[in-house]
Amino acid sequence: MRRGATGSWRTETASGEPVRAFVPAPLPPEPPLHIDDELRNRLDDALLALGRLDSVTILLPDTKLFLYTYVRKEAVLSSQIEGTQSSLSDLLTFEADESPGVPLDDVTEVSNYVAALEWGMEEVRRGFPISGRLLRGIHGHLLNSGRGADKLPGEFRRSQNWIGGTRPGNAAFVPPPPHEIAPCMTALERFIHDDPVRTSPVLKAALVHVQFETIHPFLDGNGRVGRLLITLMLCAEGVLKDPMLYLSLYFKEHRAEYYAHLTAVRETGDWEAWIGFFADGVRETAGAAVDTAQRLVCLFAQDRERVASGGRTANSLLRVFDALRERPIASAPTLAARSGVSMPTVNRMLEQLRGLGIVTELTGRKRDRLFSYVEYVRILSEGTTPL
Repeated sequence: MRRGATGSWRTETASGEPVRAFVPAPLPPEPPLHIDDELRNRLDDALLALGRLDSVTILLPDTKLFLYTYVRKEAVLSSQIEGTQSSLSDLLTFEADESPGVPLDDVTEVSNYVAALEWGMEEVRRGFPISGRLLRGIHGHLLNSGRGADKLPGEFRRSQNWIGGTRPGNAAFVPPPPHEIAPCMTALERFIHDDPVRTSPVLKAALVHVQFETIHPFLDGNGRVGRLLITLMLCAEGVLKDPMLYLSLYFKEHRAEYYAHLTAVRETGDWEAWIGFFADGVRETAGAAVDTAQRLVCLFAQDRERVASGGRTANSLLRVFDALRERPIASAPTLAARSGVSMPTVNRMLEQLRGLGIVTELTGRKRDRLFSYVEYVRILSEGTTPL
């Protein structure tokens, strides 16, 4: 099917030179999408994978415990796509000790992402609709401090931005001019709320993600907000109870293909190829999350059994172990506060856990030490090597 460009090019003046800015046509696509049997099967497989992911909470002894670190993994990955060098261990260490050993702006940026995601999810749970207002609130938390704090946090941009290149004139892509942001976002919000037509959740998330990235309504942080939007929409649509699907690792691993699909949609209207790519990503990512949850359940059960055989110290040892499951990188005082065990006892229990190979000490210091639940952090860190 031949569609051509999915919007119009406008000649605008930006930074003193003429540029061609792209203004996307409102969703849904015209002519209508051609969902053949093969593409429908890929969308159905994605929805089935989301159902399995949503039911994995039955396996988990504490869903919040899993989400604590899984959300942080997503924050690391999504920020890495934008160029940060922080790892999951850096973030957990920063939250535990505020001395990450990496550029402070990097880890602050990742920490802000966690805050933005948690705030946005809480608003969705309270029944607040996916809207421009919600996205501005998320953006305000995302750029609250560190890099980007001077890029109008919580506000749509009032000047031209661009993607790639050193200026608008040599950019790879120039989004809509500022005066087009409000009407574009209003039209997108209507589509999200099934006006003019009801759209199935996975298909809707695929279409909305591209449209948001094309509008690029903020001066900075658009990619991170756009990736968050996918998960928030699936939760708001009732497909997921908890924010357990994150596509940043898939986009990171298929980065060139991801950007090629966005360009093809804008220039040739090839929505179908993008939708298939997106559906495959949802299926793969949901399956990987289920696998990770199952591996962690097995890890916790095996290690708890080893800890429980600790003789007369087993009770205190289990309490410290459970505190480490909640915060897999933590100081002895934090573990004492969370476990209700005295500091001297916590220190003895940590030595026992080190002897079992469950815990390692990270700092090499004699004071103000940090301890890591080694295998837990290793499993969650898979795929998070900086680009």
